[in-house]
Amino acid sequence: MGKTTLTMGILQALSRSMKVQSFKVGPDYIDPAFHSFITGNPCRNLDSWMLDEKTLRYLFMESGQLADFCLVEGVMGLYDGKGSKGDLASTAHLARILNLPVVLVIDGGGMSASAAAMVLGYKNYDPRVNLCGVIANNIGGEKHYQLIKEAVERDTGTKMVGYLPRADSLVLPSRHLGLVPSCETKGLREILEKLGDMVRRTIDLESLTALAKSYSPGFAQTSISLPEGKENVTLAVAKDRAFNFYYQDGLDLLEKMGARLSFFSPLEDASLPDGIDGMLLGGGFPEVFASELEDNLSLRTEIGAKIDDGLPVYGECGGLMYLSQGIVNEEGSLKKMVGAFQGKVRLTKRLQRFGYVDVELQSDNVLGMKGTSYRAHEFHYSVLEDGTENDFSLLVRKGKNGDASASWECGIKKKQMLASYPHLHFYSNVALADHFLGQCRGYKQRRIMKK
Repeated sequence: MGKTTLTMGILQALSRSMKVQSFKVGPDYIDPAFHSFITGNPCRNLDSWMLDEKTLRYLFMESGQLADFCLVEGVMGLYDGKGSKGDLASTAHLARILNLPVVLVIDGGGMSASAAAMVLGYKNYDPRVNLCGVIANNIGGEKHYQLIKEAVERDTGTKMVGYLPRADSLVLPSRHLGLVPSCETKGLREILEKLGDMVRRTIDLESLTALAKSYSPGFAQTSISLPEGKENVTLAVAKDRAFNFYYQDGLDLLEKMGARLSFFSPLEDASLPDGIDGMLLGGGFPEVFASELEDNLSLRTEIGAKIDDGLPVYGECGGLMYLSQGIVNEEGSLKKMVGAFQGKVRLTKRLQRFGYVDVELQSDNVLGMKGTSYRAHEFHYSVLEDGTENDFSLLVRKGKNGDASASWECGIKKKQMLASYPHLHFYSNVALADHFLGQCRGYKQRRIMKK
């Protein structure tokens, strides 16, 4: 069990008696879905590379002020972010931006006094980080915990607020992109109940809630200037077991700017929602459900026809896979998809792209005008094959320390469709959302005139 399991246990325990708002550091979709399942409130992503400091503070306060307790789950290690700098896109970086108290989770397996050395290293690495508590994971029992507690509190002056014992029965299943999503995990509610009970026994929840109550942001309430509201449009948003990778704040932004979101399932719905003016096909696991997606011929055909008709469509990662001619598994078997552009997506055993990227529009498309740029993230075990004749509309760059030598083309454009691997957060460049909705309004006007 790791920090995500611990986070879920704390959320489960506290959600029984209060309104809890969770957040996740960095570009993650799977962990936030578990958070949302537990608390009943959409988890929010806070990414200090894709989003500027003002936006992060605005989004944190906007959701957090409505809750009794806020919990932010970190990403990787405390100082791990973009590259080797703890200042950039790490949990520590975000904690400093938001003035958050930090509770460090350490693996205490097989150690006692060495835990104090570990905590002291984290504490001294960046004294600007308010490290005010420690939770030990992978603990043999109460006696083992007391040894660690004595050493850490004596030698570092940092309070221990509990531990998690070894519990293999509560380990959640994983696959290529991380944990198996909450919507696919069997017996999840029972696992969470047991996890919540364990946390109530071994974690000092009173100390955690006291930290939350004493939190002071240290910055003025911020606001974000958005483009003026215009005529509303209806967006079809794919959301089911195969497509569920969306940043909740990004969806909320589209609604604030005049979009009505109409959710549909490419797995189960025979047709698209009526009267749509645009479409979002987010990421997910279309490869896991490729047979079911292939069987839904009526919807695939309708989506292809809508694209030919000029419907504004933005598909990213899993959405790109679905819009391709088909998905080829590792054994070479092909499952047909929408076929909106040339090329098939072949699954691979190795990770193809992972990490933050800079994206620049090489031509006008549904997201913006040529030269527009934004920050994004890639993470996929697949490659596009036989698609060299497509119209690529994006230039993606990924380099160390600002070196942009590593770059490639992406973003297949066809009429008003754009399909690309990078995941974007609409708050990273609000103009992208505004332009996309503008294209949807143009389509709406043409659709009305045809009647």
